[in-house]
Amino acid sequence: MPNKPLAALLCTALGAGLATGTTAGPLKTEAGAMTAEPVIEGLEMPWAFGFLPDGTVLVTEKDGRLLAVRDGERQEIGGLPKVRDEAQGGLLDLLVPRDFAEDRLLYMTYSKRQGFRGSGTAVYRARLSEDGTRLQDGETIFEIARGSGGGYHFGSRLVEAPDGALFVTIGDRGEGGLAQDLSMHNGSVLRITPEGATPEGNPFAGQDGALAEIWSYGHRNPQGAALDLNGDLWAVEHGAQGGDEVNRIEPGTNYGWPVISYGKNYDGTPIGEGTEAEGMAQPVHYWDPSIAPSGMTFYDGSVGDWRGNAFIGSLKYNYISRLAGEPLAEVERLENDDTLRVRDVRQGPDGALWFLSEGNGALYRITAAPGG
Repeated sequence: MPNKPLAALLCTALGAGLATGTTAGPLKTEAGAMTAEPVIEGLEMPWAFGFLPDGTVLVTEKDGRLLAVRDGERQEIGGLPKVRDEAQGGLLDLLVPRDFAEDRLLYMTYSKRQGFRGSGTAVYRARLSEDGTRLQDGETIFEIARGSGGGYHFGSRLVEAPDGALFVTIGDRGEGGLAQDLSMHNGSVLRITPEGATPEGNPFAGQDGALAEIWSYGHRNPQGAALDLNGDLWAVEHGAQGGDEVNRIEPGTNYGWPVISYGKNYDGTPIGEGTEAEGMAQPVHYWDPSIAPSGMTFYDGSVGDWRGNAFIGSLKYNYISRLAGEPLAEVERLENDDTLRVRDVRQGPDGALWFLSEGNGALYRITAAPGG
């Protein structure tokens, strides 16, 4: 079995008995007709997924479950932290590091109770047992400085940097002004070591009144982040009423929230000072009206027209956005009944594009349609 190609392992692990439903018909794309093949169904509020080297697929469910799908069966993994499941909070992102095979470490983000009523985004690290049934030696390696009431805007995507550091996206927790406060983690992208410490090179390390983990700030609620094919970090974040943004993340940069925005408050009133202000970065792309973006990946697979493109899920309009060009801009929408509330999008180790539909409670794999 160890000598099998990964694609064959995926077929073994994800085959008979898991996905018995039918697809919603082809996805019509500019690259030809595609099929969204259901791989895992019956999920409850899934948030993220990842792949182990042996072909096992891991899926987080917001209420605190981590599922492993292998050898035609699914199993709940034990040993998770106590998750505060409320509104947008819960067990959220999942990262399988590049060197997982060496030490079997996994990383997850979750909403952690802080104080009597508050909660905040935290990063949990644990070792997956050899039999794959439990997390061992688990510890919360990082949590934001102070929790907030209410269950909104946790951000919560994890990205492994080329140097092994971890990028963590943090939402403003519904307190927009704190996204401009460097003494708080709210509304920022963080850079930490795999142990939760501050690595060398962070832009605000050593600055009075600033938290050393902050890499960029002025974000509202970034629920998607990924490295492009050059290894550069990008993030996509929710605006208010309009103004969802795609940003190339640069260290020390202020992305403006809530001083500038291309959206409006939900009551129709203006946000901040308008769309531009000195010292604040402009988005590479924005949506108005909002699409509620979540999940992001850059494609490096076999569909030549897609190479280097970004793919982002839409929770509101039920599609996958394809962005291309310089600067990146939406050029196509992949949509059918399978793309209901797309929560996460990733490229699988088999080279295919995979996505997680919160609305259908299912994980899908996109392949060329027969005759497409």
